[in-house]
Order: sequence, then C-alpha cells, then structure tokens
Amino acid sequence: MTTRVPMTVNGEANLRDELKQLKSVERPRVIASIAEAREHGDLKENAEYHAARDQQSFIEGRIQEIEAKLSAAQIIDVTALENTGKVIFGVTVYLLNIDTEEQVSYQICGEDEADIKAGRISVSSPIARALIGKSTGDVVAIRVPSGTVEYEVEEVQHV
Repeated sequence: MTTRVPMTVNGEANLRDELKQLKSVERPRVIASIAEAREHGDLKENAEYHAARDQQSFIEGRIQEIEAKLSAAQIIDVTALENTGKVIFGVTVYLLNIDTEEQVSYQICGEDEADIKAGRISVSSPIARALIGKSTGDVVAIRVPSGTVEYEVEEVQHV
C-alpha cells in the first residue's frame, strides 16, 4: 500500500499544470529536435542529438515523478474545513515573536510546495511540526539554528 502524501489544492493544480506543459509542449518539441538531429547524419558525434536525448530523458523522468506524486497525493482543501482556530495541514498561521514582537506568517503545505521565501513551509519542517495541533493564543517554543524562539499563535486562516 502506498503512503498517502498530503498536498494542498494549489499544489495539485501546479503539478497538473507542469505535467500538461511537459506532455503537450516539451515532449513534442524534444521529439522534433531528435528527429531533426538524426537527419544530420552520424549519431555518434552528433552533439545536438545527444543533448536532445538527454533532455528527453529528463522530461520523461519528470513526467513519471509528477504522475507518481499525484497518484500518492491526498488532496486537502482547507477552505472546506471548519476553522476551529487549530493549526492543521494547509492553514496559514500568523505568529508573533514574543521577544522581538515581529510578525510572521506561514502556510503549512506538502513537501513539494514548500518555499520559505513565499511563506510556505513543509508539514515535516521543525516549525510546522511544532505548530500542528496548537490553537490561537497558544505560545509555542520552536528550536531554530540560533536557539529557541517563542511565538504566539495570533491567527489561523483557512485560505
């Protein structure tokens, strides 16, 4: 049995868009490049042919990888769930650093969707693991490379 991997609705849509692009645009373009390179003669010393074959191999591998991720995905639409103020997968959580009074926000998402610069953290990251199950008003101590930081959960949004 395959392990189900949590994924947000946006994460699924992004993977499906990439898959469609690879299958309908990239794959046919590379196949045409290979056919064109074949017409140039000797394949052993044909750099264009080898580059196109390498690119084809990469595209086919990525297609398989995306299809595998989508087949194992458990899509969670957090907007369809009641907001109880509890931190769960898919929510956006607003935190207040108790020491510096700096505010930060993170969306807790799947591994493939994580992008710290965009405010999306993986559900398996130390920050997310510390936050899961906490509620609005709770104070959470999170271990970071520079020590331990205390945050107050200010708000939990289902967006």
